[in-house]
Amino acid sequence: MNSQHQSADHAADSRRPDAAPGIAPQTGPGVYRAMIAFLIPLILSNALQSVGQLAGTIVVGRWIGVDALAAISAFFPLFFLLVSFVIGIGSGSAILIGQSYGAGNIEKMKTIVGTTLTFTFLLGIVLAIVGGIFTEDILRMVGTPANIMDVTIHYARIMFWSLPVMFLYMVYTTFMRGTGDSKTPFYSLIVSTVLNLIFLPVLIFGWLGLPKCGIYGAAYANLISTVITFILLLFYLHWKQSPLRLDASVRRHLGMNKEMLKLLLKLGIPSSVSMILVSLSEIAVIVFVNRFGSNATAAYGSVNQVVSYVQMPAISLGMTVSVLAAQSIGAKQNDRLKEVIRAGIVLNYIIGIVLMIPIYIFSKNILSWFITSPETLDIAHQLLMITLWSYLIFGHVQIISAAMRASGVVLWPMIFSIISIWGVEVPVAYVLSYHTSLGIRGIWLGYPAAFIVSMILVYTYYWLVWKKRQITSLVH
Repeated sequence: MNSQHQSADHAADSRRPDAAPGIAPQTGPGVYRAMIAFLIPLILSNALQSVGQLAGTIVVGRWIGVDALAAISAFFPLFFLLVSFVIGIGSGSAILIGQSYGAGNIEKMKTIVGTTLTFTFLLGIVLAIVGGIFTEDILRMVGTPANIMDVTIHYARIMFWSLPVMFLYMVYTTFMRGTGDSKTPFYSLIVSTVLNLIFLPVLIFGWLGLPKCGIYGAAYANLISTVITFILLLFYLHWKQSPLRLDASVRRHLGMNKEMLKLLLKLGIPSSVSMILVSLSEIAVIVFVNRFGSNATAAYGSVNQVVSYVQMPAISLGMTVSVLAAQSIGAKQNDRLKEVIRAGIVLNYIIGIVLMIPIYIFSKNILSWFITSPETLDIAHQLLMITLWSYLIFGHVQIISAAMRASGVVLWPMIFSIISIWGVEVPVAYVLSYHTSLGIRGIWLGYPAAFIVSMILVYTYYWLVWKKRQITSLVH
């Protein structure tokens, strides 16, 4: 976080482009430096966040069994569905915070923070209650295999009740990134990951006299580490005198500012709908996968773990472009906006190729970290080979869509996402897996097909419409 703190009393004097605290004025190579400086902690943050999940998967898969791993894998699409709405709201708040911070309007930024915190906390409570009550019904609807149903229900309910705290932590890290600070979320995730790795074996195996929780220890470890890290983060922001610290100036903005909530929902709902439709498509995919048995479900989970490390830089680059683009728009630096987009595309292909080459070479060795069954390992290897390369296209689409969202254009990226997922991915996966000899391999062919169609749609709109628009800030 920038240590420079502007009080509300001086915010009006700083509402000019040359005073924008989050923007460096240079273009060209300076954009690459700014992007890499923001991107590296962000990628490391996402990697560290995945380490705890990966460690849990390895421990569960190798020492508890394939059925336990399948239980976690079967629940993941449902959990992602539940957090999708808050991810969309967080992306909307990041746009507004980036633009207000770029313009130096700190008072407006605190209004955004207060409204977002209140809304997401209430949303977390509602989802925790509804999800906890209807867990079994939902899992039966998605065709969870009978041999893992009871375990999956118990695991899911623990995760549901953790949602309110998880939501608060998620949006707070989004706030910080919106101001151009990706280091503090990185440091907080170091703490969270270390705590998770400490609690994971202790709770799974019942060390130090604690109850032996088995697979549920992974969920408890995640919850406990998140709560402790969030509390420490709030103390740290207060100590650093951050403009985002939860002091009286922010607390007086807690509640539903109608104007800000309306703008937040206008930006956030299309992103949330897009995320929810992605989640629903993953639920559709897990229904297709479950038809092939628990070995296929476990293979699905292991492939998702590996692919997540390829997705991570692409998603991180999208977030980086969104933040820097929003700040550039707030500071009225449209030349810098163009440089941000160009740099994001170049970095997507460089980083993606560097990551994919060793995964292709050592794929079976990597998958064997958390799969011991030869049959499951063979299925997972085939699926990874089919889909991995297409995430370069996925990353390219992320960057262009992020730039458009940063300017307030959120409806069309949502429409393109709907078309590519539900008009291409799900039908292709269904037809090729159910009506051809490809079997489960046909499911994974739906991903590259969807990414290619999405690329065509997004770029068509980008060149014919978006580049011709007059781009102005949403925050005044």
